[in-house]
Amino acid sequence: MKKIVLSVAAVFAFGFANAQEVENAQNFGFAKGDIIVEGALQFGTTNNKNTEVKTSNLGFTPKAGLFVTDKTMVGIELGIGSAKTTDDLLNTEVKANNVSIGVFGRYYFLELGERFKTYGELGLGYQTAKGELTTPLGTTKNDDVNTIGVGLSVGMNYFLTQNMAVSFTLADVLSYGTSKVDSDNAKAQTEFNGNLNVLNNIFATPTIGLMYKF
Repeated sequence: MKKIVLSVAAVFAFGFANAQEVENAQNFGFAKGDIIVEGALQFGTTNNKNTEVKTSNLGFTPKAGLFVTDKTMVGIELGIGSAKTTDDLLNTEVKANNVSIGVFGRYYFLELGERFKTYGELGLGYQTAKGELTTPLGTTKNDDVNTIGVGLSVGMNYFLTQNMAVSFTLADVLSYGTSKVDSDNAKAQTEFNGNLNVLNNIFATPTIGLMYKF
């Protein structure tokens, strides 16, 4: 009788452990009604010893989103960034700062295990940029540049816990933008880029961030 009781207890314990494992596994993901906040950091530097030209850029993009299904999210994003190019031979420096706002939609289409979630994201945004040029003769402020853009990218989340994940932007698949200098006689300029081979050098854009799920 004692062996039977122990066997039954072992079965219940095993079943409870499996149920907990399944429940925990399901929490490494999203459900309808979940709210997330996310912040991505983009950075880069170059230093060309041949031309004595140095460049650096830094950007931060906070986002907030709501899951309308367990795989689809819509949200808003902001962006701030700066860039600087220094030419030591000409003794010049170009600085630029930008601010942006936009909306996006994200769809999770592939799971690589319990913790990896891969998505595609379509975004629409507006950006304004201010710049200035410094030479030995002084500093000149450039006209503002306003840009409206649409982009499609591929990214991935890796869950560290059930509520916190690391976010990676793997590749920009398609992007289109139209820009215009804020002056009377300026004409708009358009730019279109495509990268259908998203697995080719997917880490070329060093964008990484953190996401928290409520």
